[in-house]
Amino acid sequence: MKKIFMFLAVVGLLAVSAQFAAAQTDAAAAQGTEEFDPFNAPSQDIPLHQALKTKFIEGGPGFMTLVIVCLIIGLALAVERILYLALSKTNTKKLLDQIEAALEEGGVEAAREVCVNTRGPVAAIFVQGFDRMDQGIDNVEKAVVSYGSIQQSLMEKGLSWISLFIAIAPSLGFLGTVVGMIQAFDAIQAAGDISPNVVAGGMKVALITTVGGLIVAVILQLFYNYILSQIDSLTIEMEDASIALVDMLVDYKEAKEGGVKVKEEAAEVKKAPAKKASAKK
Repeated sequence: MKKIFMFLAVVGLLAVSAQFAAAQTDAAAAQGTEEFDPFNAPSQDIPLHQALKTKFIEGGPGFMTLVIVCLIIGLALAVERILYLALSKTNTKKLLDQIEAALEEGGVEAAREVCVNTRGPVAAIFVQGFDRMDQGIDNVEKAVVSYGSIQQSLMEKGLSWISLFIAIAPSLGFLGTVVGMIQAFDAIQAAGDISPNVVAGGMKVALITTVGGLIVAVILQLFYNYILSQIDSLTIEMEDASIALVDMLVDYKEAKEGGVKVKEEAAEVKKAPAKKASAKK
């Protein structure tokens, strides 16, 4: 699944590159004919994508491209995690009922088969517990806890990269702003005076990268927090289900051992008359 989203991210980057090239062509054509500022024109005459492309070019292709790359790759990772977590959800109550019924009818192997045929981390944890049923309840509990940690790590896979892009995007924006400010002061020095137009133009271009970086960070942060909330929900669900499974297996083992004792006592009762008869002889 992750390879698919990485492919989509590359396609998105190619699409952005194509749009950027088209925007550069349009800007060059506009400069060759007349000076036209789309943000000072009536808003109904300017498409939104055209305005965004213009701002993208004004912010500087280098830094703005890096910010867009952070957004595309970060969104690809976030969507992949959301789909993974959505597919990891299981109706634990229904699963526990099926396991209990399978234990009563077919024993441990039947219950294990139910878990094997069920997707999600909860079922995977249960499989590890059933595999160690012959080693005792203590080993079952240890296996469930250990494999639960592994499943939680799998759910958190890729989150470090999303947090990295959340930190990098505004940093790249600030870096672009600093570089833009340096270029603005160079333009002032070359002009020989502090012209309001030179200062305002340089400041505007410099701050666009900061705005872009902050917008990307905010978007990715929202996805990141949503993913964390889903992971916390699944973790609590796994812990509750694991406790319920261990209690169920304890009851099953006690019932099984009790049944064996009852059979042994019944066998002793049947043998008792024979022993008395042989003793009389």
